[in-house]
Amino acid sequence: MGDRFSRVFPAVASKAIEDVLFPGIDVRVEGVSDSFDVLVVEAVSTARPGRCPDCRKQARRVHSTYQRSLDERPLGHRQVIVRLRVRRYFCDRRSCSRKTFVEQVPGLSERHRRSSTGLTGWLCSIAIEHSGRPAARLCRRLRLTAGRTRLLRLLTAPTVSDRAPRALGVDEFAFRKGCTYGTVLVDVEAGRVVDVLPDRTSETFAAWLTEHPGAEIICRDRASAYTKAVKDAAPNALEVADRWHLLQNLSTAVEKTCHQHRDCLRKRAEDETATEVPEVTPMLLPPAELPRTQIIERTRHRYEDIHRLLEKRRTISAIARRLNLDRKTVRRFRDTDLDQLLASARERRPNGVLEPFKAYLNARFTEAQGQVSGTRLFLEIQARGYRGSRQVVCKHLAALCAGTAEPVRADIPSPRKITSWIMRPRETLIDRQNERLLQVRLACPDITRACDLARAFADLVRHQRGYLLQEWIRQAEQDAPKPMKGSAGFLRQDLDAVTSGLTLPWSSGVVEGHVNRMKTLKRAMYGRASFELLRTRILTQP
Repeated sequence: MGDRFSRVFPAVASKAIEDVLFPGIDVRVEGVSDSFDVLVVEAVSTARPGRCPDCRKQARRVHSTYQRSLDERPLGHRQVIVRLRVRRYFCDRRSCSRKTFVEQVPGLSERHRRSSTGLTGWLCSIAIEHSGRPAARLCRRLRLTAGRTRLLRLLTAPTVSDRAPRALGVDEFAFRKGCTYGTVLVDVEAGRVVDVLPDRTSETFAAWLTEHPGAEIICRDRASAYTKAVKDAAPNALEVADRWHLLQNLSTAVEKTCHQHRDCLRKRAEDETATEVPEVTPMLLPPAELPRTQIIERTRHRYEDIHRLLEKRRTISAIARRLNLDRKTVRRFRDTDLDQLLASARERRPNGVLEPFKAYLNARFTEAQGQVSGTRLFLEIQARGYRGSRQVVCKHLAALCAGTAEPVRADIPSPRKITSWIMRPRETLIDRQNERLLQVRLACPDITRACDLARAFADLVRHQRGYLLQEWIRQAEQDAPKPMKGSAGFLRQDLDAVTSGLTLPWSSGVVEGHVNRMKTLKRAMYGRASFELLRTRILTQP
């Protein structure tokens, strides 16, 4: 056998074969055969007599021997199969129900497995990282024999500790966004997931806190269900509202304020534009008509469908189910005139590259009484910085002739852009952004007040000045716009947790990181996996 081994592995012929193939394992190699990229190793167990798996009594008598086949990790490009001869022992304890048992070689074999311990570890690692079909494809590339179902069976969820961690983070995540949600629990200090719950109800979270006592600090977002669960199951725990969610809620209130006062911004911008446009000789144009765009036609049809069902005395919920719409959309179409809906749909058309130059084109078109070349106007605005195509210019001139051209809209920033200028630190804004924000503040006093309050609250968050929170809430409730008043009212309802969040160093940042990791796992399984498999992959750290 030594000559055979020397020919197969000439570089390690000076060593014992057991030290090369099974280092530290109690086996003796009796033969090695190599055929068609498969290496078959004949081995015999030399371990001491094992113990009965039931009563743990050490065996003394051998019942029989038999040979079992184990798949081992590949060696180079060769697949390795170990034919291991093991012993079956008698259990001499009369009170034990087991009469015989088979020995297991530590480090090589396990009960009910046809792969070695090392190969099982490899497969478990691959299954943790890639799960079903992707893991099976990787195994084929690595010359490992394992299907997707076998790999999934290797995944077992680790046991959850009987006690909750001292600092517990809780947050929701979506199984299907807008429909079903779960809850993830994270040890904030250790940065690892503790458990995953199948829903986000207060009853489920309260039951978990009751079964796993010990949480002293609970970091959460503004969800009321988690607040109720903490008050019921862990009343002595200190609740800490997450600072990022506080800023997010505040930015939502600021954006609503900016959206409600867009008319102020548009009026000021139109007044400034009117003083800059030179007077031109008026010309007779066809009466303005709404362009037959897709969004306008959809608005017309939706208005007709909703009012037809309303005439049949259908309820809001029934219409929403029939037309697959949200109830708020149905209610808005019921309570709003068609002309107003069409105007809103027209304003939602996106600004293109031609938008900044429409005022100039309209003035030149009116001045020339419509007798102007599209190519000439294209060259004129191209010299002024236009980077679009000539066809877009010609299309706009044709719309002017037909009377379907949109009116020139004032160049005003969007509510989201204004909110980003307000919520960012002042030193990060460039000069142009500071100038635009100053124009917005001059145009609307309500946006100015919202800007001052938002920056004051952001200062409290960034410098952890929780002792000034009540004064901020009092000022916001006194003279702030309606969305800001609502945000201040919610802060007052959760005053203790918000104050702790603005005072203590704890936050839910590590929880949000794990939520992002869970999104990656969920999408990798394409929504076909069960909750148990998803929970196992989340709890199993890579």
